[in-house]
Amino acid sequence: MRRTKKFALMVALCLVSMLMVTTAWGQNSIRIGVIGPMQFSQGQGHWNGALMAAEELNARGGVQVDNRTMRIDLVQADSNEFISLEDAAKAMNRLIARDKVDFVIGGFRTEAVLAMQDVAMDAKKIFVGVGAAHPELCNRVARDYDRYKYFFRSAPFSSAYLVKTVFIQLRTVGSLLRQTLGVGRIKVAIVAEQAMWADPMVAAAENYIPRMGMEVVGVWRPSPRATDVSAELAAIQRADAHMVFTIFSAPVGVALARQAGEMKLPAAIVGINVEAQKEEFWEATNGAADYLMTMSTYARGMAFNELTRDFVDGYYKRFGETPSFTADTYSAIKHLLAPAVAATGGLDAEKIITYLEETVHLIPSGKIAFLKDEQGRHLHDLAWGPGGQTGIAVQWQNGRQVPVWPHFKWMSPQWEFSAEPPETPHEMSYEGIQPYVIAPWVIAAHKQ
Repeated sequence: MRRTKKFALMVALCLVSMLMVTTAWGQNSIRIGVIGPMQFSQGQGHWNGALMAAEELNARGGVQVDNRTMRIDLVQADSNEFISLEDAAKAMNRLIARDKVDFVIGGFRTEAVLAMQDVAMDAKKIFVGVGAAHPELCNRVARDYDRYKYFFRSAPFSSAYLVKTVFIQLRTVGSLLRQTLGVGRIKVAIVAEQAMWADPMVAAAENYIPRMGMEVVGVWRPSPRATDVSAELAAIQRADAHMVFTIFSAPVGVALARQAGEMKLPAAIVGINVEAQKEEFWEATNGAADYLMTMSTYARGMAFNELTRDFVDGYYKRFGETPSFTADTYSAIKHLLAPAVAATGGLDAEKIITYLEETVHLIPSGKIAFLKDEQGRHLHDLAWGPGGQTGIAVQWQNGRQVPVWPHFKWMSPQWEFSAEPPETPHEMSYEGIQPYVIAPWVIAAHKQ
């Protein structure tokens, strides 16, 4: 009997010891949920960026918080958001309820992120969005701060600024085409996937392209997962378009590039094509992507600041590709959350929110400062423009992504985007921006 009681006591002590170790371990780690469409390149970017940040921080012992260090522990969640909004919400709930994460980063498709956002807000869990661009995600913060203050957007900047940026890129290429081809009015076809985030951009494009002195010849809205857009391309060719303005975040971007390249569509393709931001895009299009231009975040050979090259080169060495904007989970962890935890002394969400709101953050893609709206209400959205977040444009040239935009010139009283490089480099210059090249079959078809 005594031996039995002694054994039971030893077991109990062991269990208590294990519980104490587990509790201590939990207090000395930062658990971050990484959520995204993991079966697609966008979700893989989420995971790769987060993994790289965690490895770098843990290699130096973790995040220094007062007199202790806290390691980064990642938990992956496949949102399946291209297929099911319900799956996305459930994946977010599992991260919070089952996996007990301290923060969540990621998300891609706006419709899904809106659902995931509500789950995170119910739990008062800080959720850093890395992928969805719709203004509503941050407008919610301004309208109902107490509920939505736990949400921040770290990439990309709002679609309101995305469309402004791609309009500038469209105007730049359109001006070059007008000069080179000798045509009076550039004709533009708008091709956008059927998705909520693209809707306001299509409306804006229809409104503003004519104001830029160009003509809209039609709008086409294929499925995000379409594998054949030959009918749309044939209609665009019949419309005699000089340019195709794309608004793509999903796999349809591969189909359009491949088929347009194979038929040598006599139109310059510019806009947003998330798939075209990936190294494997060239192979996915069977080498048919030459001369396509897309808004992007990173490219080898260019730098926004002193952090860019180390990140881009390190990512390429680690994963064999240039990081897309969903890989900015790297910055969300290394340059936002980790410094916030260190500066505030722990995982108190209220303190971290205040820190993020009040601090300007240097990251590999520029600087992050979180905006307020015109009424002075916090938006937790990204400041855009020279000196903040601008993005770049890359053009596929001979199988390589070449950065071709932007240049900046001082136009009193502020910096302006320019198609022409400055006479001499200045503090706003980005290293490595190269000239845009017009496809020879576009020149052959339209030069007058």
